[in-house]
Amino acid sequence: MQIILLEKVVNLGNLGDVVKVKDGYARNFLIPRRMAKRATPAALAEFEARRVELERVAAEKLAAAQGIAEKLNGVTVAVARKAGMDGRLFGSVGNVDIADGLKAAGFDVDRAAIRLPEGPFKAIGEFPVDVALHTDVVANITVAVVAE
Repeated sequence: MQIILLEKVVNLGNLGDVVKVKDGYARNFLIPRRMAKRATPAALAEFEARRVELERVAAEKLAAAQGIAEKLNGVTVAVARKAGMDGRLFGSVGNVDIADGLKAAGFDVDRAAIRLPEGPFKAIGEFPVDVALHTDVVANITVAVVAE
């Protein structure tokens, strides 16, 4: 299916690009989230008429994400969990727990933006974590998992 992107999508393209994707990806993910439209002649004409507005909105989102990233870089979030004598946790610390810790610190970050490539933490210690605030903006925080 040919679609026109209404915002930048990771590993797919930038605003205004006409790309070919699988039908299910377009119908079930991109179009419902208003990230893309079908590339019909009418949609292309409408996009060209709204291009300036869409680029302005995208620039505002990027500037807001960069502002939050400047404040968020270097922040340490402490998460307390029950742990055994050897330092292993009874359970784990995932992105929901980190998002709750950031919310308590005054940062409203979506849990899907927190990247844990190796999965949840299952031991006590300090771990670096990336927070993807925008497709182009990634903040680095430290998560300190401590025993209760």
